[in-house]
Amino acid sequence: MPDLYVSWSEYYQKIEQLAVQIYQSRWEFNQIVCLARGGLRVGDILSRLYDQPLAILATSSYKSGPGKQERGNLTFSQHPTMTAEKLGSRILLVDDLVDSGITLQETIPWLKQYSDSPIEEIRTGVIWYKSCSIVVPDYYVDYLPDNPWIHQPFEPYEYMNMEDFAAKVMGGGNEWYA
Repeated sequence: MPDLYVSWSEYYQKIEQLAVQIYQSRWEFNQIVCLARGGLRVGDILSRLYDQPLAILATSSYKSGPGKQERGNLTFSQHPTMTAEKLGSRILLVDDLVDSGITLQETIPWLKQYSDSPIEEIRTGVIWYKSCSIVVPDYYVDYLPDNPWIHQPFEPYEYMNMEDFAAKVMGGGNEWYA
């Protein structure tokens, strides 16, 4: 399958579709944990729509290779960033996509070990679920049977240095915002 290219408009529509899918399931949660960086926008919007606290857990696995598509070792931040003293007991864990599934698979026990209070349930939500994943998310918008590389609308920022970026912005160039 060819690569999948996603515009900002499509990206936000998919987050909204995920929000509705979760709503229609009638599952009640009291905490959203998003995996940064990819899950930040997903977690932010869901936190606003559901009026639930957001915790951010920084993870990293893609490090090198052409287009930063080569998987490296999975690393976690030392602590999630959150405004509450403790994580909620019913956690919605979100990310933008599940590729191999390793990040979601390893995050769930990490959260349970980190939490000082009992976690009753953790469910997962993503925009894209690739068939190569070892984990099936509880909620997802698109199932991708051919495992394409997804080009998300924020990727151009990863390939620009600040000098070029400033020149582009000051020159009025905004063709990749669509």
